[in-house]
Amino acid sequence: MPRVFRSIGPAIIVAAVVLGPGSILTSSQVGAELGYRGVPVIVGAVILMIGMVALSARIGAVYAGSPCDELASRLSRPVAALVGITVFVLIALFQSGNNIAVIAGLEPLFEGAHDPTLTVLTLRTKVSILVAVNLLVIVCLFLMRDVYNRIEQLMRILIAVMVSAFLVNFVVVFSQPRDYQPVIPGGSEFDVIPLVGMIGTTLSLAGAFFQAYLVKEKGWGLEQTRDGLIDSAVSISVLGLITAMILVTAARVFYGRPEAVELSSAGDMALQLEPSFGTSAKVIFCLGILAGALSSFLVNAMIGGTVLADSLGKGSRLKDKWPLACTTLALSVGMTVAILSLWNEGSTVALITLAQALTVFGIPALGLALVYLGIRSRREFVGERRIPLWIIALATLGVLVSCGLAYLTATRVIERLQDSAHVKARSTWPASTHAVPTSSAIAGALDRGLRLHPGHGWPLLSDQAVPEPAKADSKQARSLKLSEQQTETPEEPQLSRPLPCS
Repeated sequence: MPRVFRSIGPAIIVAAVVLGPGSILTSSQVGAELGYRGVPVIVGAVILMIGMVALSARIGAVYAGSPCDELASRLSRPVAALVGITVFVLIALFQSGNNIAVIAGLEPLFEGAHDPTLTVLTLRTKVSILVAVNLLVIVCLFLMRDVYNRIEQLMRILIAVMVSAFLVNFVVVFSQPRDYQPVIPGGSEFDVIPLVGMIGTTLSLAGAFFQAYLVKEKGWGLEQTRDGLIDSAVSISVLGLITAMILVTAARVFYGRPEAVELSSAGDMALQLEPSFGTSAKVIFCLGILAGALSSFLVNAMIGGTVLADSLGKGSRLKDKWPLACTTLALSVGMTVAILSLWNEGSTVALITLAQALTVFGIPALGLALVYLGIRSRREFVGERRIPLWIIALATLGVLVSCGLAYLTATRVIERLQDSAHVKARSTWPASTHAVPTSSAIAGALDRGLRLHPGHGWPLLSDQAVPEPAKADSKQARSLKLSEQQTETPEEPQLSRPLPCS
């Protein structure tokens, strides 16, 4: 077997967790809005991600201990614990987005899912699906004897499903003529938010940081440093190839359409394909969405659980008791937050706000940890154990970009929260009084304006009451619409674009 295929391993797991519904949605939006001009951006983001993953792979190979143990021995255990706890809470809260993404991938498959006033999957059905999927994952984690190899095999299968599904749609779309005459938008102005979101979903610092743990699970050492570089380059390039296929497909179908096209969830892309290319295109695209949701669903929780256990000095191997227990806790928290979000608007606002606040600290902390360990290797080691400067430099650039996106996201989310709360609160004030709106009213307004983007926790700001996975039932939707018609409200800010975070 050629060496390139034998070298593929740990990084394919990273690629699988990065390529979630968030990447599918943002790349679709960029293709619909910018056409093929978004392809060079994907190339740049992939190069930076390769640098971060390659650096993490070298750290896993050259250091004797796990990343958090090495941080603890140099900077103290409390510092490592603070990083681990922050990352765990951040990932556990954002895990709710991966839960909702499973529903998002299933719902378009049912008749009537294209009509936002119809509830195809009832609330009870959605909750049952989430509970069943989480329980199945937890049971499998504890029953699998060789956790790493089983997960690597599963991620290879899911990546193959995604490549096949999106490649088939790519071929079908380009084999048929357009059903409209493209109208190329004039001027050079465009909305950069989807573009920034696509970069943010590709540059996953949490996934890159986890590469060091996967390399140790694989048993790679100094002799496999070249294999680690090949693994990083090939696996992340596959990630970029799939993202580019989705973008180009969306550009072919949506770019230049005379009528406006709104893609507010990953499932919307599948629904938009059906009228022109038939039900089979929708089903195949939904299979790709589900494969992305499931890959992110499992590995994202493992990242949080493993890093937390390692930061507390309780072990870093995937089969150890503490990492498994912490992974189970991350899955449980994500499922609970998702169910609360589906059950009651306004109940998760505080948790979402906390997650956004932790993003500002958690992402830079992971980036600084990677760069710090890379630089220390050049001071403490000699020969092949010293990580090359070009890898450190490329990874540092990727870290800086990721940190900038995290800061941008946090500031934009705070601004949108304030705007949404102000507008929604004003719309509920009685006209004849100066009463101050209650905190629950403001919480409901915030929750209607902010939802976690499925896949990576990218926040989705929308002017709709509830995104596709969490649509209200038809009676409630009609009641809400009638209420809005009877009440004159100021124009709301347009919040229909996903903002990047890391």
